[in-house]
Amino acid sequence: MVISKYSLIGAILQYHPETIEVFNEMGLSCARCPSSARETLEQACNVHGIDLDTAIGKLNSVLAG
Repeated sequence: MVISKYSLIGAILQYHPETIEVFNEMGLSCARCPSSARETLEQACNVHGIDLDTAIGKLNSVLAG
């Protein structure tokens, strides 16, 4: 799975729980948010004022190992 702006937060956390640290570092408490199941990464970044490209890069680098 490559994470993109269209990736659902819930799916990212379900398939790659190791990304929770990145979400927490960015100030996103997505693991506890009921909206995460249907919210895209782009939507979450827009709502919380986080740079989308930076978030995608950080999350994908965790998946790359």
